[in-house]
Amino acid sequence: MSDPGSPGEESAAVTMVEIKARENGPYRVEGPIRLVDADGNEYDLGDRGEVIALCRCGGSTTKPFCDGTHSKKGFEAAERAVAEEHTGE
Repeated sequence: MSDPGSPGEESAAVTMVEIKARENGPYRVEGPIRLVDADGNEYDLGDRGEVIALCRCGGSTTKPFCDGTHSKKGFEAAERAVAEEHTGE
């Protein structure tokens, strides 16, 4: 019998979740997730399945989910993934 804490067991149980920052749009989350609020209450993802869009413009009326408001208000995201700069210290 294998140890449930062994690396082989852990990797077999892990399912990948991808979070993609859409250009000037929401975070697109794909994969099996549980979404909870600050008090620990779980959101009902209903028919959204394993793909959801989370607001990052701040204007959605269905927060934390995106409702498309970013396109109406001209939201422009400032974030880009960049390589970490090493100072050589």
